[in-house]
Amino acid sequence: MRRSSVFASLSATAALLLAGCVAPSQPPPRPAPPVAVPTPAPTPAPAPPPPPASADWRDWPLTPGTWSYRADAQGGTASFGMSGLAPELTLRCDRARSRIVLTRSGLVSAPALTIRTTSIARTLPVSPATTGAAADLAARDALIDAMGYSRGRFVVQGGGVPTLVVPAWAEILRVAEDCRG
Repeated sequence: MRRSSVFASLSATAALLLAGCVAPSQPPPRPAPPVAVPTPAPTPAPAPPPPPASADWRDWPLTPGTWSYRADAQGGTASFGMSGLAPELTLRCDRARSRIVLTRSGLVSAPALTIRTTSIARTLPVSPATTGAAADLAARDALIDAMGYSRGRFVVQGGGVPTLVVPAWAEILRVAEDCRG
């Protein structure tokens, strides 16, 4: 019987050893942390409307752009607009006729443009031109001088195109001098 008790003892020991070789059971998985649901951001208040445009055109902001001057055989040309784009407004001397041609670019739909300076406001009849509409002025027309000497700016309105608020720079008067000889 001794053998059987030894065998039983060895079997019990082997079972204990074998049980020690089993990987310990994994603890149950932790529950996932609660997902924070983002609260929607409050809708921003609408931007306040821009202040109403002043009734006085002299307070309106200038149209973006600059004047440039180019001399040519006819006299000279002053152009206003953004660099690299077609000019919005052009004054060209036609020395042979002693005339200055004012051209407003765009799809001008009305037969007239209004020019407002600090000293003169005048409506000019226009005719279709290649790049918009053109008005023909005498080289000595007082409106040309009024545009050049207007206090900081003048306005070109009408024709169904956006209003231009143009700075009164020397290029305007240079074209006039080219035509007046």
